[in-house]
Amino acid sequence: MAIKKYKPNHAGRRKSSVDAFSDITKKKPEKKLTVIKKKTGGRNAQGRITVRHIGGGNKRFIRIVDFKRNIFDVPAEVLAIEYDPNRNARIALVQYEGGEKSYFLAPVNLRVGTRVVSSKSKIDVKAGNRSTIENIPPGVMVYNVELSPGKGGELARSAGNGIMIQSVEGDNAQLKLPSGEIRLVSSKCMATIGQVSNPDYRHIRWGKAGRTRRKGIRPTVRGKAMNPVDHPHGGGEGRAPIGLKRPKTPWGKPALGARTRRKGKKSDKHIIKRRNK
Repeated sequence: MAIKKYKPNHAGRRKSSVDAFSDITKKKPEKKLTVIKKKTGGRNAQGRITVRHIGGGNKRFIRIVDFKRNIFDVPAEVLAIEYDPNRNARIALVQYEGGEKSYFLAPVNLRVGTRVVSSKSKIDVKAGNRSTIENIPPGVMVYNVELSPGKGGELARSAGNGIMIQSVEGDNAQLKLPSGEIRLVSSKCMATIGQVSNPDYRHIRWGKAGRTRRKGIRPTVRGKAMNPVDHPHGGGEGRAPIGLKRPKTPWGKPALGARTRRKGKKSDKHIIKRRNK
């Protein structure tokens, strides 16, 4: 992928850049692998806003992405690399030898015509192949990694992400996550070899508010700009400070640096080193 810049003909163009989509080989998605995405506006079943800053945006269709890839030992040919409006990574359309088509997260440099396979036995160390962690050599970059065997990939699914396999000892494997956290997972968990596609996504500059509104993101108002009834930082005359020892969320909980992980979780024993601050 490449980032495209335009001449600064107006204020919205001056500090913005766009995805060049040079790696896309097919524009329209497979009709059988898409469903309509319903808009919620951040509201729950009672009509109350439970997630702020959501609303509007362009109409989208959800691509049914296979995060498990549990058709084992059957080679699949990559038919196309497609854009998915619901994620920042690319997706690959593959067709198995039986004729079944499926989407999966595309790794970097995956080409049309490449044959990939998912297996629970040893496979070639090639981008796009999927196997259990115990069958992948240490030092190899993987993505779409399971936390529990058979549950489907949950780790490293965002554009440009990858997990380094540090060691495999018995039933456990030691992984270094993109956040810097070092974690133990079962060596029976599945992982896909490679790095998630579209790593340059992080360099896109949106430039103006209208582009984020088309993504379905509504404006975020500073707490300092609110009234005391609406936010702990609110009130005061002029450019008043927050007037607190530390910043808080609208609901009075500590913000900016406070740890949000619940204490006493069962998975604490699997974390060797916490993520980087």
